[in-house]
Amino acid sequence: MIRTQIQLTEEQARRLKAIAQERGISVAEVIRQSIDLLTRSSKQPAMAEKRLRALSIVGIGASGESDLATDHDRYLAEVYGNRGQ
Repeated sequence: MIRTQIQLTEEQARRLKAIAQERGISVAEVIRQSIDLLTRSSKQPAMAEKRLRALSIVGIGASGESDLATDHDRYLAEVYGNRGQ
């Protein structure tokens, strides 16, 4: 392991000590676990990759109907009948 020093606010140190005590581990272990969690979660895809993924699903539920937005009530009535009337 590599030894390092950090500076914490009094509040951060208090919270770290409380977490360590609750979990029965050292403050150093709480910090290591926190760093692991942060570095794993930061391996998110870049914005460009997220955009490509989102665009890849566009049209996946296409109905082929050009008037669906304006005539949605009629289409629903055809599928479900006039149950509400």
